[in-house]
Amino acid sequence: MIHIDNISSSDRETGSDRRGFLKGMLGAGAFVLSIGLMPEQLLARSADASASDGMTKAPLRPNVYLAIDTDGTAYIIAHRSEMGSGSRTALPRIVADELDADWARVKLVQATGDEKYGDQDTDGSHSVRSFFDVLRESGATARLMLIRAAAAEWSVPAAECTTSPHTVVHKPSGKKLGYGELAAAAAKLEVPKKEDVKLKPRNEWRYIGKGTTSYDLKDMCTGKAVYGQDTHMEGMLYASVAHPPVFGSSVKSVDDQAALGLTGVKQTATIDAFKPPIGFQALGGVAVLADSTWAAIEGRKKLKIEWEKSPHSVWNSEAYKKELQDTARKAGKVVRENGDVEAAFANGGKIVEAEYYTPLLAHAAMEPPAALAVYRDGKAEVWAPTQGPQGARDAIAQALGLKKEDVTVHVTLLGGGFGRKSFPDFAVEAAVLSKKTGRPVKVVWSREDDIKFDAYHSVAAMYMKAALGPDGRPTAWLQRTVFPPIGSTFDASANYSAPDELGLGFTDVPFAVASFRAENGPATAHARIGWFRSVANIYHAFGIHSFADELAHAAARDPLEYLLQLLGPDRVVPRTELPKEFPNYGAAYEQYPIDSSRFRRVLTLAAEKAGWGREKPGNGYGIGLAMHRSFLTYVATVVQVQVDDAGHVHIKRVDTAVDAGTVVNPEMVRQQFEGAAVMGTSLALYGEITATNGAVDQSNFDTFQMARMNNAPRETNIYIVPSDAPPAGIGEPGLPPFAPALCNAIFAATGKRVRELPLSRAGLA
Repeated sequence: MIHIDNISSSDRETGSDRRGFLKGMLGAGAFVLSIGLMPEQLLARSADASASDGMTKAPLRPNVYLAIDTDGTAYIIAHRSEMGSGSRTALPRIVADELDADWARVKLVQATGDEKYGDQDTDGSHSVRSFFDVLRESGATARLMLIRAAAAEWSVPAAECTTSPHTVVHKPSGKKLGYGELAAAAAKLEVPKKEDVKLKPRNEWRYIGKGTTSYDLKDMCTGKAVYGQDTHMEGMLYASVAHPPVFGSSVKSVDDQAALGLTGVKQTATIDAFKPPIGFQALGGVAVLADSTWAAIEGRKKLKIEWEKSPHSVWNSEAYKKELQDTARKAGKVVRENGDVEAAFANGGKIVEAEYYTPLLAHAAMEPPAALAVYRDGKAEVWAPTQGPQGARDAIAQALGLKKEDVTVHVTLLGGGFGRKSFPDFAVEAAVLSKKTGRPVKVVWSREDDIKFDAYHSVAAMYMKAALGPDGRPTAWLQRTVFPPIGSTFDASANYSAPDELGLGFTDVPFAVASFRAENGPATAHARIGWFRSVANIYHAFGIHSFADELAHAAARDPLEYLLQLLGPDRVVPRTELPKEFPNYGAAYEQYPIDSSRFRRVLTLAAEKAGWGREKPGNGYGIGLAMHRSFLTYVATVVQVQVDDAGHVHIKRVDTAVDAGTVVNPEMVRQQFEGAAVMGTSLALYGEITATNGAVDQSNFDTFQMARMNNAPRETNIYIVPSDAPPAGIGEPGLPPFAPALCNAIFAATGKRVRELPLSRAGLA
């Protein structure tokens, strides 16, 4: 028997599994509302019920997001991954609100990887944004079907009927029928046309905009929640993989005799090196398979492996840093230009220049990668904490030589992800090893594996230059960024950044500067570069908003006042000012423009709440602020620090104002931004991955440190701006403005500029 996350607490107590649940849910009397392929098609009726994840017995087709059984239970599909960002709670509550469901009678079903659910990549902070309308229509459609079924039962006009939680009510007579009583009859009705479906007005929302705890909180607190590390199957082998110490290397020879001599070790197996570009492939290496994780890890220590030389063994981080900085000092590819920068600089003014640098970062999620796979009869089934089950399925199919339809990927809860678990290499390893051994295999990465063989957040060097006019405002602004792009992971020859990465805080600068130019220089990747929480926004926000503070002080102006002046009059930044290929996080610019008034609102709110402008409380105290728009959300952060006599920084208070448009779960917004302050502290104080001769130097939390209670922010306050604007992202936008606000506060306290992270390099941590 396999134990997986697709078992609720009540299911575990009765011993049933999700397969049994699906059979029961989809038996006589259940009705299922389906949603199709991509967001704009998700309400189209499916023509093939056989592709509906075992829901073929449901009387109403199509299927996937919502099912109501005759006992009144509302089953809602959670089609994206839960890693602490709250999507597994927020998305179903959108459905439940329009359904007018009783949340206590809702059960969630985690989706496997399949296109019929739409985009399942839980990244880019767009789960709610991309599915808000679709899921509302899903719930509202089901509600209308229930109303029509009740109206037919009572022989009354449907217009005379309404709903209260989980109940249809006939207003004139007071008659009531529960959703369970109506499910079978509703299943016989035609799915209403989209134009017939009426969504609730905002003032009738029951769940949207109301804070709530995670659906899984009780199971998480009682140890019943199942993560990738918790999966188990009878007869499985545990695997620990020795990966090439240098990216791009492969196994030349292996002596496994000592490993095979250890108690519990069953065998070893070589995993072929990837064929460039790596993409979602496994890194390669040698696996030790055993009857326990301990035996597998101990056996791995006994392996004697000779590795082929890699071209990336030339990578030494200090020399590479100088290479990036030298590139940033030279003219690069122009990626945005307004006005005539060269002429504006030639007109003179006070010239201010600065360089900024941020290192590679590891994700270091609480749960290192782990996956369980079983290969039988030409088919594979995998359980993994993946952020992208469709991509995982495709990568596994490619590695095993299967059709993707012959691979099933079950999504467990993720003990953190931050973008790392968008890469399914660990799941690919488990699947490959299961095929090689003929047994179920669970691959477990150690913390050392996690840090040494990550898909790292990119290193970046930036150069900034501005000319200040008599009023202190910039008449010319030049900025350059140089970093190995994520694209290099999917195209080994890629060394310039694509528009989507440059649009992350670099080509979307909102300042009203008449002459502005942004340039990008080339950088060669020597490691696997991947997505990270807020991606390129981290270093772009650090450079640009640190520089804005430098300009304020160069102009002898208050930083808040200066930032507001940089924004200029309230305006929507014209699309013509932005690059022709401006991604805008995949959203229509007409719906999600860059609006300086929203920047102004969060800036003034955060500053007001932080007590900006009050009398300085004493020596060593400093206050700094920064703002940033990422994932279509506007954020301003104010950080207050105290620098002690030894030069160490203590973060006394953080105030963050957030305008994320329409918010589904404000409780989760606060949690995400509170967490971002702690994560931002870790990265700013300590975050750094370095390499010597191609091999990563860091290995665990002794060398890749995290903030502890004694140096985390003492007080963090989050202020959510009420808004009727469309929903935007909340998982990532809290991180980018934190580091520049912190470093600006350090300058205010000490008069010393921090232009390179982490702070530990300058002895400030």
